[in-house]
Formats: sequence, C-alpha cells, structure tokens
Amino acid sequence: MDAKRDAKRDDKRKVAGAAGRISIATFISRILGYVRDMIFGSIFGAGQVMDAYLVAFRIPNLFREVFAEGSMSAAFVPTLTETMAKDGPEEARRLVRIAFTFISMAAGGVCALGMAFAPQIVTVIAPGFLADPEKFATTITLTRIMFPFLLFLSLAALEMGSLNTKGVFFVPALAPAIFNVVSITTTLFFVSRLNPPILAVAAGVAVGGLSQFLCQFPTFLRKGYSALPLFDFRHPGLRRMLVLMLPVMVAMSTNQVNIFVTNILASYLPEGSITYLYYAMRLIQFPVGIFGVAMATAVLPTLSRQAVEKNIDSLRDTFSFAIRLLFFITLPAMAGLIALSTPIVSTLFMHGKFGPDGVAGTAAALLCYSAGIWSMVGMRVVASTFYSLQDTKTPVRMAMIGMASNICMSIVLMQLLGHMGLALSAALASGIQFTLLITRLRAKIGRVDGRRIVAAFAKTALISAAAGAAAFLAASGGPWLEAGQPAAKMAWLGGGMAVFMLVYFGASRLAGSREMEYLLKSGRRKAE
Repeated sequence: MDAKRDAKRDDKRKVAGAAGRISIATFISRILGYVRDMIFGSIFGAGQVMDAYLVAFRIPNLFREVFAEGSMSAAFVPTLTETMAKDGPEEARRLVRIAFTFISMAAGGVCALGMAFAPQIVTVIAPGFLADPEKFATTITLTRIMFPFLLFLSLAALEMGSLNTKGVFFVPALAPAIFNVVSITTTLFFVSRLNPPILAVAAGVAVGGLSQFLCQFPTFLRKGYSALPLFDFRHPGLRRMLVLMLPVMVAMSTNQVNIFVTNILASYLPEGSITYLYYAMRLIQFPVGIFGVAMATAVLPTLSRQAVEKNIDSLRDTFSFAIRLLFFITLPAMAGLIALSTPIVSTLFMHGKFGPDGVAGTAAALLCYSAGIWSMVGMRVVASTFYSLQDTKTPVRMAMIGMASNICMSIVLMQLLGHMGLALSAALASGIQFTLLITRLRAKIGRVDGRRIVAAFAKTALISAAAGAAAFLAASGGPWLEAGQPAAKMAWLGGGMAVFMLVYFGASRLAGSREMEYLLKSGRRKAE
C-alpha cells in the first residue's frame, strides 16, 4: 500500500511539475503574443485590413489544429509511449524517423494544395468578403504567404511529442515564444518595405513558424532522435498513430468549424466584429493555454503509461488530481476576466487606431467568452484521458454534438446580441461538450471521483465570484474609455488584480482548500 501511495504521489509531483514548467513557458509566449497583438492593433487598428489578415491566418491555423499540434499529441504520445514500453527505445526512435518523413510529405502536400486553391478556400470561409474585391484579393494573397506555417508547425508538433515522452516539456513549450519574437521582428522590418504593409505580418507568421521548428531541433537530436528520412510507412506504430489520429483530426476540425462558423456569421455583422471576437478569444486563450493546454500536455504521458500498465486506479487518481488543480487555477482566471474585462482590453489594446468602440466591442465579447473558460480547460484534460486509453472516437462524437449546439445557438443569439451572441454560443457549447465527455469517461472507467471534483469546483467558484466582485469595485473608477493615460490605467488595473488575488488566496486558505494546501506544500519542498 505504501509503495502504491508513493507511486501515486510521485506521479502527481511529475504532472504538477511538468504543468508548472509548461505554464511558465506558455506564459512567456502569451505575453509576447499580446505584445504582438498590441503592435499590430496600433499599426492597423480594427477594420478592413486586420479583418482580412485574421481570416487569412485562420485558414492555415485550421490545418495546424487538424494536422499538427492537437491531433499529433493525442495520437503520437500514446503510440510512442506504448512502442517504447513494449519494443524498446531503439524501435521508438525508428518510429519517430518514419513519422517525421510521413508528416513532412503529407503536410507539404496540404500546403501546396492550400496555396493553389486559396481563392476557393477564402470564398467558403468568408463569403461576406466577396462584396469587397480588394479585401477579398488581399485575403487570398495573405493566405498563400502563410500556408507554409502549417508544414513548420506540423514538424514542430512532432518534435514536441517526441520530447514530451522523454520528460522534456519546457523547450517545446517555449517554442511558441520564439515564434512570437521572430514574427514581431520580421513584421517590423518589412512593414515599411512592403505594399500593402499587412503583407509584412503574413511574412512574420511564415518565418516565425520556421523558427518554432528550428529552435527545438538541437534538443530533439540530443535526446537521440533523428530526422533522416525513413520510408517504412507499413510500420505498425505509424499505422496505429494514423488510426488514432483520424478521429482526433475530425474532433479538431469541429473545433475549427466552430471558429469558421463564427467567422462567417461575423462577416455579415458591422465592420470590426471579426476583430473584436479575435482579440477577445486571444485573451481567453491566455488561461486556456497557460493552464488548460499545459495540464493536458503534462498529464498525457503519465496517463498513457498508466493505461499501458492497465493501472486504472492510478489513472483515475491522476485525472481527478489534474482536473481539481486545474479548476482551482482557472476558475479565478475566469472570474478575473469577467470582472476586469473593460480595464484589461483598454490597457492592452487602446493605442493608435484602436479606440473606445474597439474597447467596448472587444470587452463585450470577452465577457461572453469568459463564461466558458472552465469547460474549455476541463475538456482538454478529459480528452487527454480518453487519448491515453487510445480511445479517440468518443471525443469526436462529443465534439460533433458540441459543434451542432454552437451553430444552432449562434444563429439564434446572433440575432439578439450581435457579436456577443456568437461569443456566448461558444461558451455554452463548450459546457455541453464537457458535460457529455465526463459522463462518457465515467461510464468507461467506472467512476471519476466526481464528488471530490464537484465539491472542489463549487468551493473554488464561490471564492472566485467573491474575489471578482471585489476586483470590479476596486477598478470601477479607472479611465477605461479615455485615450492615453497608460500609466494610470496600469495602476488601476494592477490595483484591481491585487485586490482579486488577496481575496482569492486569503479566502481559499480560510476555507481549507486542498488544492491550495498542495501548492503551498510543493512550494515549501522546492524552497528546501
């Protein structure tokens, strides 16, 4: 019993430690991403040019989600973990070479087709742009420039999965930060040299994608992997990976279909609606990326090993721990974004051509999107648990239901609330999808420690709401719709955030939060 307890405790430490490292790297990347958005917002504002870029960027980004980061991790990490456990490290390295060769050819072919058929793709994605020939043509050009981004990100995702199975998390998680740095510098270098200037942003995306691949490559080689071509496409590991990957690709496609449906509907709304939704979603991706993606990435190798060992009791315990800790961190982030939506948007983006209308529109979208943060992050951990069990079909079925729900609600709520209705639909649909996923997981593994999860969720939600109310009152007097005054805005926003953290952590300690106790104990162990 002691050995089992020690093993479970060690697994929790590994998951929490890996999630912490990924979160730090992701935090750096997100901050740089916001710097990038602030620079672009200041240069181009919220209008026709940025709408064209954002639509164009979402096209290769769709394929990145489908072929690269999302599906690659879900299919490759469990397969590589199983191969390493059953056939040894040499066969695992061989599988990596085969997968590298296959992905290079497949993603390269998709890039070529995407560039060739860019006009048709843009027509489907943003039909409202057809009424403006100049905007339509610019979107096509931007799409073609950015499509190689898919190839580079696919190979970077393969590197990430390979390194994660070796326990290396920080370097792959830091790679997006390199992307942002290179993207910013490339854009600033070319913005005065290209006509129209927005082409510089597209060039920055392509070059940044290449840097994200290259920055991981030295570590990839040091861990014993190789990128030399190997064309054994009949290898059982590759076949298993592709079998697992296909359903995940469908699930990731539904996520992107949700985005594109929002995009299509928003193209018929007043100008700037697409940009408001984009900037709001970028802010939502801060907690989702830093905490949700980090935890899902960190927990997948441990869950995969426990699944290979058929240790369902440990798998259940790891899942419960991961999702309770995740809710403890993300529910306050959700409450903070709701309470401080206008101050955050004003402080970050109200520069240059981004004025009060942009602040109000983006803050309204952020408020609605924020309602779904808890389920957006929760879905990732539940889905990772299914992937570790090499069940990629169940998440697909739940994603299809979530997509249908989002489309139906978007059409209705758009008529009532405009772009806010589109954001609210996404939040509600994610809640439906999460509920269905965790219900199916419970049926699959017997139980999910639901009472502890619900109790922890309820306690954290109440404390977060109280902290959010305090922060809202503290920041309510700031000059949020006035131009300039960056120092005053930062001071007001910082004060509101400080009040929030004091109330949240103080109340959590008084309420005897187990998650708080775990984090404090972990901090003390590291200090010693």
